[in-house]
Amino acid sequence: MSAPELILASASPRRAELLSRLGLAPARIAPADIDETPCDGELPRAYARRMAREKAEAVRDDTGHVLAGDTVVALGRRILPKSEDADTARACLTLMSGRRHSVLSAIALRAPDGTIRERLSETIVRFKVLSHEEIAAYIASGEWDGKAGGYALQGMAEALVQWIRGSHSGVVGLPLYETRALLKSAGFAIG
Repeated sequence: MSAPELILASASPRRAELLSRLGLAPARIAPADIDETPCDGELPRAYARRMAREKAEAVRDDTGHVLAGDTVVALGRRILPKSEDADTARACLTLMSGRRHSVLSAIALRAPDGTIRERLSETIVRFKVLSHEEIAAYIASGEWDGKAGGYALQGMAEALVQWIRGSHSGVVGLPLYETRALLKSAGFAIG
């Protein structure tokens, strides 16, 4: 029997790079184009899971396994937005200054028969108390652009983190432990 084919339902270069750490390269990259608006009253865990599942379902392929993921930054029950502008990023960083927040990284794997397997990783991150100058310097870096919660852990923001409990790779965008388990359960050869 031949090895299963993997389609990555993400345009994120970080997810592709993290996947390569498992010794896998997708046969194809097919970003999912879905509405990512949270439903009224939707909680962060449910939202992350729904987004990963809907992305996996949106990429139609009857020959390969579709891997999709979504990363959500939450303060309690509040879902922080992906920062599309400096004001949003600044507001997110100000809210998280000196506080801990959750990073929920959901993954979904859709098999050719339509069966979906899912996993969720939760990581708790605490930022130091951020000065106005530190926030301004981070905003000037541009790393926040398009990032959930307005920061990229794999960049300058890592120096602002006081502590982290959970999956570093999950905060970056693909929880490797959960991804490895999910892919192995689907028959992918991973050491």
